[in-house]
Amino acid sequence: MIGAGDLAPFYVHGGRVAEARAVFGGEDWIDLSTGIAPRAYPMGETGLARLPESGAVAALEAAAARAFGVPGARAVVAVPGTDLAMRLLALLMPGERPAVVVPGYGGHRAAWPAAVPIAWEALGQGGHDLTILASPANPDGRRLDPVSARDLLARGMLVVDEAYADPAPGLAAMDDAGLVVLRSFGKFYGLPGVRLGFVIAAPALADALRALLGDWPVSGPAVTIGTQAYGDTAWQVEQVRRIGDAAVALDAVLDAAGFAVSGRAGLFRLVAVPGAGRLFRHLAERAILVRPLADQPDRLRIGLPGDAAAVRRLADALQEFKR
Repeated sequence: MIGAGDLAPFYVHGGRVAEARAVFGGEDWIDLSTGIAPRAYPMGETGLARLPESGAVAALEAAAARAFGVPGARAVVAVPGTDLAMRLLALLMPGERPAVVVPGYGGHRAAWPAAVPIAWEALGQGGHDLTILASPANPDGRRLDPVSARDLLARGMLVVDEAYADPAPGLAAMDDAGLVVLRSFGKFYGLPGVRLGFVIAAPALADALRALLGDWPVSGPAVTIGTQAYGDTAWQVEQVRRIGDAAVALDAVLDAAGFAVSGRAGLFRLVAVPGAGRLFRHLAERAILVRPLADQPDRLRIGLPGDAAAVRRLADALQEFKR
């Protein structure tokens, strides 16, 4: 019998298929734990045979800025994943009284361990001079609108993690010196292993971040693939359609099985299940990995199945659980 302690590794972040296999056995796993698009951008020439040149990195940043709708007064800095970027930003902007919105991405609290955890409903309260949050929120998909963002910025600095915002402009299109926006490449483009992200900030903060990152902030493959992908508007339009179709299929499966969706973003759904750990184990025993939440024991986050076979397996497993 698998106890609650065995779920601890899966609370940290998604994608731990090897650990799930070691605990639950099984083969041919379906990973719905990450909120990553099931269809990946096709990789061609990868740039592995050379060091990234400064001009190539600048071209990548310019392509990303166009894709995000970043105004000209703001700077875009390529980083080897936003998780590292958060830790570097915490050195540059620790805040005297920071706050981090919970529940949310665990990396926010890891980067700013002194931050006071606050609920979404408490935004703007408590006299915090720095607020860190995700929009869309992880795991319930709530979004911070520009009006609310400006209200927070009137009180202090604001770091917004828009890992799940693509392809929408989101708050990256705002121009405010106190706003820092993080964007991720891997989720929408289905290539998390590329380890590519961006920090959108005022030029002075961007320069300080570049100094910490050094001459080669991201890999050659990240530069090559990212520049091509951000310029490929036809593929982006098709990816939006694919994600929408996959979300409709997932919603139909959840509805047919009688599960209440309590939160949603483009790439995942948050499901309310009394004793969610029991459903997590039921699915894992059938080689389907979803995301349990340590601070919400009655919720599971479920990503988009990648094809019709995955949809059928999830549907069958959920129906079996309900019986």
